[in-house]
Amino acid sequence: MNSSLGFVVWLALGSMAWAEDWMRLPSLPDEHGFAGSFAGVSQGSLIVAGGTNFPSEKPWKGGKKVWYDRVYALAEPTGKWQLMGQLPLPSAYGVSLTTAAGFLLIGGGDANQHFDSVWRLEVRRGHVVAEALPVLPKPCAFMTGAVEGSRVYVAGGIQHPDDSQAMAHVWMLDLESRSLGWQTLPPCPGKPRILAQMAATGGAIYLIGGAALHRGKEGGVTREWLQDVWRFSDREGWMPLANLPHSIVGAPSPVQTAAGKLWVFGGDDGLLVDFQPKEQHPGFSKHMLTYDVIHDVWAHESNLPFALVTTPVVPWRDHWVIPGGESRPGTRSSEVWWCRMP
Repeated sequence: MNSSLGFVVWLALGSMAWAEDWMRLPSLPDEHGFAGSFAGVSQGSLIVAGGTNFPSEKPWKGGKKVWYDRVYALAEPTGKWQLMGQLPLPSAYGVSLTTAAGFLLIGGGDANQHFDSVWRLEVRRGHVVAEALPVLPKPCAFMTGAVEGSRVYVAGGIQHPDDSQAMAHVWMLDLESRSLGWQTLPPCPGKPRILAQMAATGGAIYLIGGAALHRGKEGGVTREWLQDVWRFSDREGWMPLANLPHSIVGAPSPVQTAAGKLWVFGGDDGLLVDFQPKEQHPGFSKHMLTYDVIHDVWAHESNLPFALVTTPVVPWRDHWVIPGGESRPGTRSSEVWWCRMP
């Protein structure tokens, strides 16, 4: 077998193995599922909180989006989801991160307003306890975030539900110096964006894709799908990196790091944004991409057995977990997938 053919066979077998490695966990206890939920780990249990769905009709048929405050916990991969309590308010589309200091819920909002609140959520003896942390400099939803060590980062998003321009901010909170509150870092030179991806590793943060917003001719808001990638460090500032192979918006977040790579799980590539009829939309991208942080190269790692956007990724028990999300426009999923980390 020649070397090029061997590489193709290896790549195909690797892709097949990754697809087979994804397994289903017990589905979320809601027939409609959720998008925009917060998810993390507390006291060893997987937690999913808040989110939205359309319980009656699809949005293009006048269906009303509903926001939730329920907090569910899964103690064991083979167990059952338990309703543990409620969030302080119904909320979705914020940033959720599991840190050494606990499970954080950052910003988000509902139909009428976005929040500046930051909560540390914990499940204690079957009850949900929410501790307030320093609030964001501004209310924010549809942003991205990441954590490395004690540093928590947030970038982009919009301040109000009807905004036609994304924010360019990058904020950082050091959990070991909470009294200082959120610090403002230099903004990314790229376009302000929503639903981007972020990773933090090696003392740098990576801002990946997302969508810029523009006011349309008829007063509506239009999206511009982005492919640019940026890295920021205190020493070097912002630097452009190799573009994504295709646009990615709303992929499960935050981007995970392992084996010297950043891992991006699907997302919306924008190719089917005007697809009709909407009821037959085939779903979002299933491409799992990796980025080599040393060689500045993107690669297609494999295809996923699902396509879920606007949902978190949670490291839990040496696995990556993706709980629910939007499977196609206006349609949520109750599926929960997990895969062993490389």
